[in-house]
Amino acid sequence: MGNIVLFTILGLFFYWIFKSYSKYTDYSKEAFKNFSISKESIEHSDLGLFVALVAKVAKADGKVDALEAELVGIMFDDISAIFPEPQKTKDILKEIFNKQKDRFDNLEDIARTLGRAIKRDRAKQHQFMGFLIQLSFVDGEVSKSEEEILAVIAEAFEFDPNAYHAIFEQFEKMVHNIKPKVNVGDAYKLLGVNESDDIDTIKKAYRKLIREYHPDIIKSQGRDDAYMQEATAKTQEINQAYEMIKAHKK
Repeated sequence: MGNIVLFTILGLFFYWIFKSYSKYTDYSKEAFKNFSISKESIEHSDLGLFVALVAKVAKADGKVDALEAELVGIMFDDISAIFPEPQKTKDILKEIFNKQKDRFDNLEDIARTLGRAIKRDRAKQHQFMGFLIQLSFVDGEVSKSEEEILAVIAEAFEFDPNAYHAIFEQFEKMVHNIKPKVNVGDAYKLLGVNESDDIDTIKKAYRKLIREYHPDIIKSQGRDDAYMQEATAKTQEINQAYEMIKAHKK
């Protein structure tokens, strides 16, 4: 159930990103081609500040679980891909995340700094706040500590309370409505594996398919809603199949 929630949320996250990018395309290789890659420059950019907030939401309940780590890892891949030195950028993003995940004393300061930086860009505010809310739903429920952190960030962003609650309620409904739709025979076929294959082989096939079909935030620019809906549905289908196979293997 947890992984199904993760990739449904992941798909919806990239849908939110697409809705923003259809009008605002400032996160592109062209925009960052002359960006000087350093820890300081990234840490003080809006993306670096956002990663710091992601770290705090992910660690709000005391640990970063496997599902949260998977989602954050994919986010790092997509962000770093637009910079001139992707691997260096990814390493810096990881460093920022690890540094900030255990600090909550600077939560409000970082949120306000980012809030000021994106104050005139409502699409970006919506994009960032939407992802943070989605991240909190990865394990299927939002803890009190996660709610408190999200509330601080929303206030610092001066985020519309009605929009905040609308996003929150959308994900509550989504989590409650997720149901597997494939049988185990179809699951093996979908992943392109055999029932006799070991779990490591199956896991590799699963991850390859997820990487192939997950909605990439850069490639999604200029694509229509149908593309995003199809990509989201495909990630759900792949993940449901993997969950069924794991249960069948026990």
